[in-house]
Amino acid sequence: MSDANTTRALWQIHLCVLLWGFTAILGKLITLPALPLVWWRMLIVIVALALLPRVWRGIRAMPARTRWAYAGIGALVALHWLTFYGAIKLSNASVAATCIAFATPMTALVEPLLTRQKFQPRDLLLGVASLPGIWLVVGGVPAGMHAGIVAGVASALLVALFGTLNKRMVDGGDPLTVTALELGAGTLTLTLLAPLMPVLVPAFAGPLLVLPSAIDGFWLVLLALACTLFPFALCLVALRHLSAFTAQLSVNLEPIYAIVLAAVIFGEQQELSPKFYLGVAIILGVVFAQGLLAGRGKQQHPEHAELLGVSESKQVAD
Repeated sequence: MSDANTTRALWQIHLCVLLWGFTAILGKLITLPALPLVWWRMLIVIVALALLPRVWRGIRAMPARTRWAYAGIGALVALHWLTFYGAIKLSNASVAATCIAFATPMTALVEPLLTRQKFQPRDLLLGVASLPGIWLVVGGVPAGMHAGIVAGVASALLVALFGTLNKRMVDGGDPLTVTALELGAGTLTLTLLAPLMPVLVPAFAGPLLVLPSAIDGFWLVLLALACTLFPFALCLVALRHLSAFTAQLSVNLEPIYAIVLAAVIFGEQQELSPKFYLGVAIILGVVFAQGLLAGRGKQQHPEHAELLGVSESKQVAD
């Protein structure tokens, strides 16, 4: 692998991470409640994927049992996005992006339970090390945003769950086909949940079949195509020239990009105290330390790049 290819791949992966950081910003700009926002985003993506013959060939070639398994994972993906954008609506983009960083230590704890792998004590220690950061984050936001933290932590837990399940099915199919199946199932899940949402979580509820305003429609198309499909395709290209270790350290920058963008665009630093940012620094320090300890010396490429299409927290180097 040439140095030129590696350098270009690093620029490409950082562009992808920047675009993923914009998903939180667009979630703030779009005035729709969380449920219709996620539903329209998923619908636009699967309509775009449905135009690709490769996707239909992949679906036909996939065993029925595998299709059902990915559909189940897609339901978790839908709930992840629902709680992520719900967290943005209940708090702000910075808080939601910070909570998603919890997915990395959560995955370290959840994965051994679901895959029956040996539990690593160091992961528990790193989880404990993140507790002061969590305490500072909670204490550094107004009380009215605490509901957003709860939604954000739930979103991070869902990332840990579906990321681990996706890893178990890494060889199950073509990444674009897997993404189409998961997001298609996710769209159906949200459609079925919509009548219950005003009772279950009124803050997330909203009508699905009402066309968004022109400006919301523009932001939704940008979110689905420029911040979902385009970085997904670009990242698949970049990962050919990067180790899993390098890629994971790069994507761990996503919360930082999101928080900086939120400060520049929305001035969110005025809503949050220095305690919040100190807590963010501790949490991200734990995330990077975990990546360094777990991934040092690994040179294999990520084997489950399909995760890149369905999550704001990209677990690419498990």
